[in-house]
Amino acid sequence: MRLPSSLALLLVAACLLADCKRHDPKQELEIAGVETYWVLDSPRGGTQYMSPAVRFRVHNKSPEPILSIQATATFRRVGEDENWGSAWEQVTPVKKPLAPGKDVVVVLRSDGRYTSSGAADSMFAHPQFKDTSAEVFLRVGSSGWVKMAESPIERRVGSKTVEPLAAP
Repeated sequence: MRLPSSLALLLVAACLLADCKRHDPKQELEIAGVETYWVLDSPRGGTQYMSPAVRFRVHNKSPEPILSIQATATFRRVGEDENWGSAWEQVTPVKKPLAPGKDVVVVLRSDGRYTSSGAADSMFAHPQFKDTSAEVFLRVGSSGWVKMAESPIERRVGSKTVEPLAAP
């Protein structure tokens, strides 16, 4: 079925007015200050839980505000091909775009975790412990997911950074 030319023009105009711009996260955003570490949950019933996390800054390097930035990470144990855990976050709140030249702190914490009845520090020495790495992906609007960073998770509990996490 062929659309009448006036209807086709109307659809194109509506798309332009609705900002149907195709976004490219690699061109518009950058990731800086990647830090990896392990996070401890409160012990439950004598069991300690520990999960990997990746913390970074998303910087808007475009000349325009960017709405609807999302981040995801996949976590893999060294020597394994399958994902061990993942995390997702809506980086920019609804109707609050990231202004040009500004950045926001993002922390992605895996849903995969280790458990132990011993002290947290002893988990790193356990024979079944495997080091883990994280891959970080960003997307803007309906763009595809783009890999922006990859890093091994340091064998350290907690972030080195003391800067408070401010809401965007």
